[in-house]
This record gives sequence, C-alpha cells and structure tokens, in this order.
Amino acid sequence: MSVWYQGEGKNSDVVLYSKIRLARNLADFPFPSRMSDEIRKSVTKKLYATVKNSDLANEYDVINLYDLSNEQAASYMEKQLISREFLRNKAKSSFILSKAEDVSVMLCEEDHIRINSFAAGQNLEEAYEKADRLDDLFISSFKLAYSDKLGFLTASPVNLGTGMKASYYLHLPALKKEGALRRIALSVSKLGLTLNELYRGAAGDIYVLSNQVTLGISEKSAIENLSSICDRIVKQEKEARENLKEDFDLEDKIYRTLGIMKEARKLETDEFLGFISMLRLGISLGYLDLDYEATDGLMHNLFNASIAAFAGKELDETTCAKARAQIVRDKLK
Repeated sequence: MSVWYQGEGKNSDVVLYSKIRLARNLADFPFPSRMSDEIRKSVTKKLYATVKNSDLANEYDVINLYDLSNEQAASYMEKQLISREFLRNKAKSSFILSKAEDVSVMLCEEDHIRINSFAAGQNLEEAYEKADRLDDLFISSFKLAYSDKLGFLTASPVNLGTGMKASYYLHLPALKKEGALRRIALSVSKLGLTLNELYRGAAGDIYVLSNQVTLGISEKSAIENLSSICDRIVKQEKEARENLKEDFDLEDKIYRTLGIMKEARKLETDEFLGFISMLRLGISLGYLDLDYEATDGLMHNLFNASIAAFAGKELDETTCAKARAQIVRDKLK
C-alpha cells in the first residue's frame, strides 16, 4: 500500500498537505494528566479494543512506543503522527496507526483520544472524513465528555467545542521573497486563524495555516472558513511566482541547487530543507523535470531520527548528514 504523501492533491504546488486533529475524552475517567498508570493502561486497552473489534480492524495497527528504539519512536514524531509530549512519555505510550500512515490516534496523551488525519494537497474534507470514521466509532462505543453548551470537553480550554484543529501546510517561497508573510499573518489573525512557520527559522519556506476558534462553530464551518482563506493565499503565492519567471538569477540558483543535491556528500537538515524548497519552486516554474512525489517523499523521511531508524542504530549529526546526501543522490540520479 502506498503512503499518503506519495500522492498529489489539489494545489499540490503550494499546499503540501492537509491535517485534521480531533480531541476527545471519556466521560467516566479523569484526564490523562490525573491518571494512575493502572488506569492509563486500562483506558488504552479499551480504546484499542474498540478499533480491533470493529470493521476498521484490518486498517490499523497498535504501536507501543515502549517496544521501539528511541530512533524509531522519534521518527513517528518527526512525521507528526505523535507529539513531542507523547514521545517524552515513551515508557507508557501507545498509539494506533493506519497502514498508509495517514491516520494516527494517540491514546491518553493530553486527551484520552487524539486523532490525527492527513491528506495530500488542499483537501481538508478528505482528512476530516477519515478522522470522522474513527470519531464516530468512539462516539458510538463510549460515553464521551460532552456539554450541550460547550461541546466536547477537552483537557485544554482552547480546544473546547469542536475539539478540532484544522491545518494546511503551505509552501510559500515567493510570498516570503516578497516580504508579504507578516502582513498576511496579521490579516488572517483578525479572522481567527494563525499562519506560523513549521520549522525554526522558516526552513524550507513552509508555513502552517490553522484555525483558532473551536467554540460556537461547527466542524464544517471551520473547514469552509479555513479553506476560503487558503484559496486566497494560494492565489497570491501563484501570482507572486509568475513574477519570478523572468528572474534569471533565481533560475540559475534553482539549477545550481539541483547540481549540488546531485553531488553533495553531506546535507545538514536546514540546508536540505532549503534545497527542497528551491526544487519545488523550480518544478512549479517549469524549470525542472521532477515531480512533487520525489521532493515531498524526501522531505517526509529524511530527518535525523527517521534516517537512524532506517539504519537500525543511533547516528550522530554528521553521519545523518552523510546518509541524507547519499539518499538524495540516489533519488535524483
């Protein structure tokens, strides 16, 4: 089965992927932060058993972090399938993962149930549909913490209501080059959204557009609002890219970047992300005969922990940088 990030979706030249996160809690148990280890194990077993005994059983596996090496566990965090806090509690954490790695369910993280669902390109509807299938299963199987006035009750008050965080992951090199992102971030904040860099220092020119409002709004309305703003940003990015087509220095830089990646013997993480950004831009401008599957697959799997997990042993920064360069060379032959 192919993994979700190998596909392309709507506006894949700008929108790398879409993500839905749903937070749910069981009414008859304390929040995970107040649980004893014994209760945590009991709730985890109940939640997984519900999936295992359902029509979805063949689509999911349970992953016990405590059975994995540190590198294997951290690689799941790099891919956003689990959170950093969940990884810190590795010794007592388990999560449910789909075969295609497009849906994960953290069990007893901040909330009892944290569903993460992904879809390629600009397609929150698909991501939500996959998350909703599991959500319906848990709602039908357990009494969830819910208030007619407040909606779903969550460990953090900021998630009250829908308990949903919807996000688009955007590649915005042209708008960044124009210096327009601060203005756009301020503009969307007035609409109850956020636009933040994904990686420190905006490495890779990737930004996350997310909803902030979860109370007094339906999931459908939240998705529609976010998608409408995403459409505008995508349009602005594409227009800004049109203005770059006559930039000879940029064209030269893109081809030089491809040459470096084909020959480099060492690629540090931030440098690698910057190069991938240039390749994606080169593809969208029609300079490079590559596809987004190649660039996005590399980006998804070539952080340090994922490289070390594939090698089956702990690796230092330099060794990871060398291995990353080797993999990139092989992919771009």
